[in-house]
Amino acid sequence: MLKLLRSQRGEGYVDTAVLVLCVMLVIAVAVSVLPVFVTKNKLDTYASELCREAEIAGRVETETNRRTQVLTEQTGLDPDISWSKSGRIQLNEEFTVTATLQADIGLFGGFGSFPVTLEAQASGKSEVYWK
Repeated sequence: MLKLLRSQRGEGYVDTAVLVLCVMLVIAVAVSVLPVFVTKNKLDTYASELCREAEIAGRVETETNRRTQVLTEQTGLDPDISWSKSGRIQLNEEFTVTATLQADIGLFGGFGSFPVTLEAQASGKSEVYWK
């Protein structure tokens, strides 16, 4: 019996099974975490496009509200948006737009799931001269 316990035949099978289990766990974590990075990238683009719209229009009003609706339809994101200035923005005045969104990192379904706040900022200067 002691000879059978000391035998190392079949050790490779156990190593392979443990390796496959570890690889599958890493893949499962990556699949649950990577969508948050994609959402962050979309949020950055969202903020940049809103900023550009305000630069061109020279104000934070109807144009930016319409652009917000279009971006929400296109991306599926509905962030909280805050502006450093509102109304007309004079030529070369700086402003900042901040888009904040709550995302959920769910590791293995409901277990280990927790919310993460994603924030994207974009700043620009108005390109319109108001008389």
